[in-house]
Amino acid sequence: MSQPRREKRDVSGWVVLDKPLGMTSTTAVAAVRRIFKAKKAGHAGTLDPLATGVLPIALGEATKTVPFVQDGRKIYRFTVRFGIETDTDDAEGKETARSETRPTREALEALLPAFTGTILQTPPQFSALKVDGARAYDLARAGESVELAPREIEIDAFRLLDMPDADHAEFEVECGKGTYVRSLARDIGRKLGCLGHVSVLRRTLVGDFSEDDTVNLVELEQASADDATLFALMGPVAAGLRSLPAVKVSEHDAQRLAQGQSVFLRGRDAPVFEGPVSVSVHGALVALAEMDAGELHPRRIFNLAR
Repeated sequence: MSQPRREKRDVSGWVVLDKPLGMTSTTAVAAVRRIFKAKKAGHAGTLDPLATGVLPIALGEATKTVPFVQDGRKIYRFTVRFGIETDTDDAEGKETARSETRPTREALEALLPAFTGTILQTPPQFSALKVDGARAYDLARAGESVELAPREIEIDAFRLLDMPDADHAEFEVECGKGTYVRSLARDIGRKLGCLGHVSVLRRTLVGDFSEDDTVNLVELEQASADDATLFALMGPVAAGLRSLPAVKVSEHDAQRLAQGQSVFLRGRDAPVFEGPVSVSVHGALVALAEMDAGELHPRRIFNLAR
C-alpha cells in the first residue's frame, strides 16, 4: 500500500539552522523542509558533515535571495591536528603522511600574515567542485587522482586563538566565498613541515546571519506542533538582503516592476548609486532590481502577500 503524500504548502522565509555534527547540508535542508512542509527549500553555502554551525536555509521565495547570502563574508572557528595529513584534509579521511615535527606558537603567528589578503588556494581533492563534469569527491573515492587548479580567495582576518597542547591549535578565520578551511589546515601544516588536518570545524557567520540567529533541529521539531510557534523561528525573506541598499517605491511603481517593467525614480530623494537593490512598498518586499542611472530594472520578483 502506498504512503499518503505529505502536505506541501507555500512557506517563505529564512531558517538559520545550527547544523549538527555528522549531518550533510542536503539532509539538513530536507529535515527543515519536512518540518515546515515547504514546497521549496535550499541553503546558502555547504557545510561538511564534520562541520557544525550556521547553515542558512531558504524556504519558498527566500530561495531567490540565496546568492546574496552565499556571497557574504564567513567566519569559521576550527582546530588543526598536527602531525597527520589525510586524503580529505579532515579527521574523516585516511592518513596519507605523518610528521614528528610540531609548530611553536611563534612559528604559527609568524606564518598567518602569509595566509591573509588575496591568496591562491588549491581546493581539497574531496570537494564538490566538478572535473570534466564529475564531482571531485566522486573521482577521489573511485581512486582517481584529482588535480584541481589553484584559485584566488580572500582572507580578511586569520587569528590563532589557543594551543591547548603540542598536537592542536585553534584558529578563527574571516574569509570570502570559495575558501576551504581544510585547505588552510593542510597548507599551514605543509609550510611548517609538521603536516596537519582539520579535526573540529564550526561556522559562526554567513553574510548577515550569525550564531545568535540559529535554531537547532530539536527546537524546530518541538515547535512543529503549533504553526505560530514554528513560524516564529523563521525570519523574513528580506533578511537575506540586509546587506543590499533598500529602495521604497509607490504602489503604482511596484506594480510596474512586478510586470517586468523598469521604473525611473525622480525627485531629490531618488537614489544616486548604482548596482543591486532590494525594493519594497509599504514595508513589503517586491523585487530585486538593478539601479542604473536613476532607473530600476527588475531582476527577480517576489510573490509575497502584502
